Amino acid sequence: MADTLPAPTTDRMTVPPDPGSAPLATAQHQLDRAVEILGYDAGLHEVLSTPRRELRVAVPLRSDDGDVRVFTGYRVQHNISRGPAKGGLRYAPGVDIDEVRALAMWMTWKCAVVDVPYGGAKGGVTIDPHAHSAAELERVTRRYTSEISPMIGPERDIMAPDIGTDERTMAWVMDTYSVNRGFTIPAVTTGKPLAVGGSLGRPTATSQGVVHTARAALRDDGVDLSEVRAAVQGFGKVGSHAARLLYEAGTRVVAVSDQHGGVRRDDGLDVPALVEHVARTGRVTGFADADAVSNTELLALDVDLLVPAAVEGVIDATSAERVKARWVVEAANGPTTTEGDRVLAERGVVVVPDILANAGGVVVSYFEWVQANQAYWWTEGEIAERLEHRMLASHQAVAALARAESVTLREAAMTIGVRRVAEAHLIRGLYP
Repeated sequence: MADTLPAPTTDRMTVPPDPGSAPLATAQHQLDRAVEILGYDAGLHEVLSTPRRELRVAVPLRSDDGDVRVFTGYRVQHNISRGPAKGGLRYAPGVDIDEVRALAMWMTWKCAVVDVPYGGAKGGVTIDPHAHSAAELERVTRRYTSEISPMIGPERDIMAPDIGTDERTMAWVMDTYSVNRGFTIPAVTTGKPLAVGGSLGRPTATSQGVVHTARAALRDDGVDLSEVRAAVQGFGKVGSHAARLLYEAGTRVVAVSDQHGGVRRDDGLDVPALVEHVARTGRVTGFADADAVSNTELLALDVDLLVPAAVEGVIDATSAERVKARWVVEAANGPTTTEGDRVLAERGVVVVPDILANAGGVVVSYFEWVQANQAYWWTEGEIAERLEHRMLASHQAVAALARAESVTLREAAMTIGVRRVAEAHLIRGLYP
C-alpha cells in the first residue's frame, strides 16, 4: 500500500536465540545470581521476581481496506517500589507476554542502577509495523492506549518508544490519554516530538549512554576509543547513532548490520555516508566499497569492541566462543544469554551489561518527565552534561563493586540495582 512505513531501520534482527535462552529465563537467572550474592531469603526473592501488575488486551483494527483484524497487546509493571513504572512500547511480530515480562524486569534494575526514581514496565503489541500503513498504526496505538489507560499516567506508568515505535507513536499515546482526561498531559510519555513536550537530546540518548560507558570501560584498561576497531550489530534507532558517535570519537567502525544483512570494510566504514545510504534505501546492504557480512559472521569479526544493538539472545554459548572482541557493550536489551555470558566471562571478555550500557534513554526520559511536570525546558547542553555525569557515575560505582568483590560488571550492576529496589521495598513494608 502506498502509505506503508519504510522497512528497514528497525533494530530487530532475524538471528534466533538458541533453545532454552528465552529472555525471561535469562532475566530470572540474572536475578537469581544477584539474590545469591546479596543473601536474600526466598520470600524477598519471590517478591523481586514477580510482576506487580499485568494486563493483556485485545486490539481490534479496521484496516484501510475495511477488513477487521484483532491483535494482542500487553502491559507489564514489574516493580513500583522506587516510583512510577517506566518502560517502552514495542511493536513486533514476536512479542509475547514472557518477552514483555523480561523487558519490564530489566527496566526495574536499569532504573535503579542509574538511580532514577522509577520502577520497571514494558508494553507491546504482537504486530508487524512494516505490514501496516501509518493510519493503521495510529488506530492500533490509540485503541491500545484506550484499553490500558487505567494502568498508565504520569504518576503511574510512563511509556517510551521501543522496537517498532517512535516519537510519533508517543504523540498518539499522549494525545489519546489526554483527550480522555480532558486536558493535555505531556508527562504520560517520553520520547515525544519537541512540539508536544519532548526533550532535546532524547532521540540519541541511548546511543550517547552506550558510548559514554564504552569509553569508561576502555579507559579502565588504559585504552581510548580512537585506538580500537568496532563492529555494531543492529543499525536502527540505537545502533546507527552509536556507530556515528563512535566514528566521531575516532573509532574505526569496520562492520555494521541490520535485519537484511551487513557490510564490512577492514580499514573502516564511512559511517556518515552509510547513514545517508540507509536513509535512501532502508538497509545497510548494497553500500558501495564494502563487502557483505552476515549477522552471525559480524559477531566473530576480529575487532576490539563489539556492540550488539539489535535484539535478545544473539550471543549464546556457540557465538560467544567465536567472539574475538575484548569488550562487548550491550546496546540492546538482553543480547547475551546466560550460557553466552558464562563463556565470555571464562574467556576474559569484558561485558558492559545492558542495564548500565543502554540506560541513557531512561535517564533522558526521566529528564523529559521532570521538564514536562515543571513546564520548564533545559538546553541541549544541560541535558548532555547531566546525562554524561549520570552515566559515568553509574559506571564508576558498578566497576568499583566488580573490582572489590571480584565479580563481573553484570553481576555488580545487578547487585546494585536489585539491592536498591529491595531496600525501597523493605523500607516501605508489606501491605497490609
